[in-house]
Amino acid sequence: MTSTSQELNERTRKRIEARHPRPLGGDTARSTRSDSIVPLTGMIIQNNAAPAQLSYGKKPDWLRARMPGGQAFHDLKSLIEEYKLHTVCQEASCPNMGECWSRGTATIMILGDTCTRRCGFCNVKTGRPSELDNDEPRRVAEVLSKINLGHVVITSVDRDDLPDGGARIWAETIEAVHELCPQTSVEVLVGDFKGVEKDIQTVCDARPEIISHNMETVDRMHPAVRPQARYERSLKVLQQFKANGLVTKTGIMLGIGEKESEVYELMSDVRAWSNADIITIGQYLQPTRNHLPIDRWVHPDEFARMKEAALDRGFEVCESGPLVRSSYHAEEQAEKLSPERADVHGRMKRLIEQARSRGATHSKVD
Repeated sequence: MTSTSQELNERTRKRIEARHPRPLGGDTARSTRSDSIVPLTGMIIQNNAAPAQLSYGKKPDWLRARMPGGQAFHDLKSLIEEYKLHTVCQEASCPNMGECWSRGTATIMILGDTCTRRCGFCNVKTGRPSELDNDEPRRVAEVLSKINLGHVVITSVDRDDLPDGGARIWAETIEAVHELCPQTSVEVLVGDFKGVEKDIQTVCDARPEIISHNMETVDRMHPAVRPQARYERSLKVLQQFKANGLVTKTGIMLGIGEKESEVYELMSDVRAWSNADIITIGQYLQPTRNHLPIDRWVHPDEFARMKEAALDRGFEVCESGPLVRSSYHAEEQAEKLSPERADVHGRMKRLIEQARSRGATHSKVD
């Protein structure tokens, strides 16, 4: 890379970071005054034709998250920095980072820290990614072998700039973790690979214990929330996962402008297309004031209603709550949980064991 190109990339990075400030965890729009009014006129997320004004003041008590800190937090942070890895916890300003890192768990993000897409809800920086790091699978596996987890979640930025969307690195990472961490079950959260079946198949063939692709929001709101994705394309991705006999997972956000009836329709679509096993449902938090505004704070009672609706439609596992994210508590075992959460993770544990059993059978056939 020439010095001129490096200077251009550096200027681009600084411009992006100035537009999307990213502190370690938490809600980066928290400086918004309690009397702030956000105009929604003409936005796709409106449910009504009339112009609207949205006032969203102080966050409710049920959205209070633990601040980062403690020895375990700093030990994990040092390990991730030593191996030059990225985490979605940091890049997406996850509200649960303090809690999860203090327990010694994090969601590793591969394929760099720069995404080629510009989703309206996401705080991962966007732009032209750096060159592909072919040594990344080894480093990820090595750092995970030092943490000694029973379950790990790995995700990535979208890499539409690559011919295979990063599928090869994905497969090599899964295989490296399986080799160096045989006691660790692997959960992956992947993009849609632009719907290219052979690239999706490359990841499926690596046999992760759980494979996830998030729908994020209802069909009507995709143009605003996921402008470079397609609702039906994501359903087809989940369908291909399930056709490979993999434990299949998806996630959605509430409070971004959807109607309750549309959420039920999404659940039914996911089950009809893929019979997905797991769904997570959480509150949308506006990362910065340059992102889509929050439509409403969803009460825990509604999350409980959504969980019941998901289980009624056949999902084996549903995590539903204000601070739930795709990987939240994914690694916990049933015996470590409070009684009201034990059923969720007891089911999760059984699904992982079944996936491992199928994976072993698949390897023998190969």
